[in-house]
Amino acid sequence: MNIYFSGMGGVGIGPLAEIAKDAGHRVQGSDLSEGLVTDELFQRGIIVNIGPQTGVFLQACHDAKPIDWFVHTSALPDDHPELVLAKKLGIRTAKRDELLAHIIKEKKLKLIAVAGTHGKTTTTGMVVWAFKQLGIPVSYSVGSTLSFGPSGLFDPKSEYFVYECDEYDRNFLHFAPHVSLLTSVDYDHPDTYPLEAEYQAAFRLFMQQSKQTILWRSDAAYIRPTDAKSWILEPDAVSDIALPGEHNRRNATLVLEVFEYLNLADSGSVADALVSFPGTDRRFEKLADNLYSDYGHHPTEIEATLQLARELSKKVVLVYQPHQNRRQHRIKDDYKDQFRLAETVYWLPTYLSREDPDEEILTPRQLSAGITNAKKVRIAEFDGKLWQAIQTASSNGKLVLAMGAGTIDSWIRERLQS
Repeated sequence: MNIYFSGMGGVGIGPLAEIAKDAGHRVQGSDLSEGLVTDELFQRGIIVNIGPQTGVFLQACHDAKPIDWFVHTSALPDDHPELVLAKKLGIRTAKRDELLAHIIKEKKLKLIAVAGTHGKTTTTGMVVWAFKQLGIPVSYSVGSTLSFGPSGLFDPKSEYFVYECDEYDRNFLHFAPHVSLLTSVDYDHPDTYPLEAEYQAAFRLFMQQSKQTILWRSDAAYIRPTDAKSWILEPDAVSDIALPGEHNRRNATLVLEVFEYLNLADSGSVADALVSFPGTDRRFEKLADNLYSDYGHHPTEIEATLQLARELSKKVVLVYQPHQNRRQHRIKDDYKDQFRLAETVYWLPTYLSREDPDEEILTPRQLSAGITNAKKVRIAEFDGKLWQAIQTASSNGKLVLAMGAGTIDSWIRERLQS
């Protein structure tokens, strides 16, 4: 097939383009700007047109060889020029889940799905890393770039496909996994699930669609699954594997359990592989001495990542960029003692994405007012003053953690390169 991907720089679409290429399909596409994912695609010889997505490039591709599928990100509006043109040309249009489900079925792969509100990317990366270290062929899609391989891969020798199965836009409900891992679950994505009960119901349905689900007792109590085959882990089941961060040890425990369930390797071999896990990009990724970047943007993630940071340093400085004003309206009252392990918190304005134009934009001062020891908060902007504070703290031996799913990571990387 000849497939066109709109939004190839996204962490969902980019890996899928790589998988489609590996599976023997012709791929090309577009995105507004370059980034880590598009850099990876360029390196693999995949054509990505960077700039305004007016439809001109899509038309040229279609004229050269008719496009069979136009695959797009969930964020693409109905009036997007490329989507409008694709429909006008009679090209089959689909979101990423439809094509991926097609490839999994076409190649007769068994799906290992990693779902949950937090920890999906790291846990998916751990599963893939263990497969690779154990010498077992594997196909996969991870929502981040990796240091040990492409973010998306189809291996014709593989029996299993490992997928970071996101609940946003109900993506995960398009799959029937052979086995699912649930990392940690609490209410999120109010734009997809206006009510918390809808969020819980979606996870219940996902579990029903899975042949087996491995999850923690606390998450089972939250989801309240019915008619689902579950492998429930008790709190004391967390492995003592030598990985920093309690949440990393919990995630590694899930990985140990899935290899045991599938009878692919003994737990000792899997544990030995996981100890050397290099991590994934933007998940407590070391950018420089005493300077780390993390994608976390939810109170639960903040607390877990600060706990990891404190295992490495007694003095931690957090630079935090909240994500999505709509989400902040829902979680603003949840900001309490999650920041207690940070010596200082530099609080940036919220990164805006998929917003309700009628909602008040909450300020850093409004959002941070209720946290424990609010005096530690410094209201900040992306400017030279903040960069100087980051450099001073790191040069004084403090661990600086830049956290958020928006522009904070690219802002810091640009300054490190200048």
